[in-house]
Amino acid sequence: MRTQLSLQGVSRLVEGTLDNPAQLLGPHPVTYGDRQAISVRAFLPDSEQVWLVDHEHQDVRPMRRIHPSGFYEAIRPMDASNNRNYRLRVASKSGEIIEMHDPYAVEPLLTEFDLFLFGEGRNWQIYNKMGAHARQVDTVSGVNFAVWAPNAESVQVVGDFNHWEGSQHPMRKHIPAGVWELFVPNLKPGEKYKFRVKMEGGNTIDKTDPFGFYAELPPRTASIVTSLDEYTWQDEAWLDRRSSRDPLKDAMNIYELHLGSWKRDEAGHHGWMNYRKIAHELVDYCTDMGFTHVELMPISEHPFTGSWGYQTVGYYGITSRYGTAEDFMYFVDHCHQHGIGVILDWVPAHFPKDGHGLRRFDGSALYEHSDPRQGEHPDWGTMIFNYGRNEVRNFLISNALFLYDKYHIDGLRVDAVASMLYLDYSRNDGEWIPNEYGGRENLDALHMLREFNEQSHDQYPGVLTLAEESTAWPGVSRPVSTGGLGFSVKWNMGWMNDTLRYFRHEPIHRQYHHDELTFSLIYAFTENFTLPLSHDEVVHGKGSLISQMSGDLWQKFANLRLLYSYMWTHPGKKLLFMGSEFAQWHEWDYDSEIQWDLLKWDTHMGVKKMVSDLNHLVIREPALHQVDFTEEGFEWIDCMNAGDSVISYMRKAEDSDDFVIVACNFTPVVREGYRIGAPRAGRYREIFNSDSSYYSGSNIGNALGCVATKDGYHGRPASLSVNLPPLATVVLKPDWN
Repeated sequence: MRTQLSLQGVSRLVEGTLDNPAQLLGPHPVTYGDRQAISVRAFLPDSEQVWLVDHEHQDVRPMRRIHPSGFYEAIRPMDASNNRNYRLRVASKSGEIIEMHDPYAVEPLLTEFDLFLFGEGRNWQIYNKMGAHARQVDTVSGVNFAVWAPNAESVQVVGDFNHWEGSQHPMRKHIPAGVWELFVPNLKPGEKYKFRVKMEGGNTIDKTDPFGFYAELPPRTASIVTSLDEYTWQDEAWLDRRSSRDPLKDAMNIYELHLGSWKRDEAGHHGWMNYRKIAHELVDYCTDMGFTHVELMPISEHPFTGSWGYQTVGYYGITSRYGTAEDFMYFVDHCHQHGIGVILDWVPAHFPKDGHGLRRFDGSALYEHSDPRQGEHPDWGTMIFNYGRNEVRNFLISNALFLYDKYHIDGLRVDAVASMLYLDYSRNDGEWIPNEYGGRENLDALHMLREFNEQSHDQYPGVLTLAEESTAWPGVSRPVSTGGLGFSVKWNMGWMNDTLRYFRHEPIHRQYHHDELTFSLIYAFTENFTLPLSHDEVVHGKGSLISQMSGDLWQKFANLRLLYSYMWTHPGKKLLFMGSEFAQWHEWDYDSEIQWDLLKWDTHMGVKKMVSDLNHLVIREPALHQVDFTEEGFEWIDCMNAGDSVISYMRKAEDSDDFVIVACNFTPVVREGYRIGAPRAGRYREIFNSDSSYYSGSNIGNALGCVATKDGYHGRPASLSVNLPPLATVVLKPDWN
């Protein structure tokens, strides 16, 4: 029987320009006269001879070479039960003979419904089909590969398994979805691979898998086939508790860290510790210190360590710098079993230009905009996602859901939200394109962020979404149903900037800057705020927090203790970057360990002890965490005493009878018998004093407690006579129960 293939089709396959090789390769029904048969075709360019072998090895027939490049065909009788159940016996030019399953004899993993939802931008679990997945078809095990590259002329899978020569593994294209797919038999997890993309015009480039779960250690860039379903989780109790509680009513003391520089391990690669070792040391540390959550600077795979992870290439891949995907699962699991939540920094705002990454993935501006006024970020030299494209929006949102699903992550802190919201962000006139209404708002990004928040909270109740948003955009942490963006909380960048600026002033000048201290309470309840003293405040020449404090050495430490105690008693959740909890002197360096050796000094150890006590105080006192986001949880006693640079206020729990009184003295002057209004007469005990000698302070305060008399003051029916230590905060609680 003569072949029914056209020479043109075979030539396009050989040249690598056939967009759907499955049209030619694998088993195909053919008609010869009144007879039905199966034509099996294979393209094996390095072979000398190929045979078609049935699954029982009873029928072995040579395949006919119908093109000199190595294109073969054999005709076998039609058998409805076994048309795809055969093997290819291949004799290579070196004389080696192997048997292999035919990649094109397997039905696609992706269904038409999968592809329809992906095109609509709503296939939330697309990560279960895209990328590389171990798969068994009948008795044949292998790996299924799928990648979105609609404008490519052809795509091949290349790797160690085919000596990085992709001619024998061209992928089939789903039209019109633009997704390429191929099942490669006999592959297992651990195989390195890339996609060889032939672009319009004939140039080829090897790309890492956008949905790849793991990759080689940088600077190598190959993706690695990885299963994420083998780890046995033991955090069911944590997940059940998370889904049944309102996290915004709980204490939230977040410890932000960079895994590569928290602690170093000289036995590790580049001194990096493994996720498992970090888990044990970090959990013990956070438990002792009273931190409720850790927030990890980005650990998605990134080629340049100096980007701190904020220039991501592998959104679905946990970086191999610190171990395997299962090692990181162990990290999260261990945190959960010991009551610590895990938040990841997530970067959907931009991606780098590295050639193996997302940029011009199929030769066109696929994930990004083609116009640099929309597609390139002027500050960071990176590309901006095209949020208006359904598949791109699906890629990002399903990535967030993937992290909740596969890694049990408790929250995502979204980086650089402001750069996503505004089309003219960091651009001059003429360098940006208005939206369809002539405005500067990025409507497509708004749609993506709202959908991200809706799906996060609907599918995974109890998870947190945190926005690093530095402008006055309204409703960032308000529900989408009321016109908000839907985030759980927003970083209060205004509070951070005003407060640090205030603390840089010498105390004698602070009376003229009192509004920098009190202004935050004017807008404190317009959003659900987190107060951040993050890595951004201790880099790029700003110096460490202790070095930013005014005064001599004693005053610097007193000011830092005052800053923290004011912050921890101010409404809002708390975040502190590593090293700041013990007053590190050096500006943060991603390539070296933080200055643990400073803890041999009483002053640094004192700050650490105080941060620990503040964390435990916030956890212990409902008044300091239960009502952080509405005015019912806060009440000024006196915010007007600029002359003395003293403020006093109440923090209240849901039960308004459960309250504490906070007084802060922002000068080095001791104020004995300072009078403060109180809501009720009676005894109050001092439950915190940042000037305690335990923290290396001067130990001035109210150790014996205070008695509020019925002498009204500050518009209240009673008043207290309090000793205010220099540059310090005291917290008083009623003691009459």
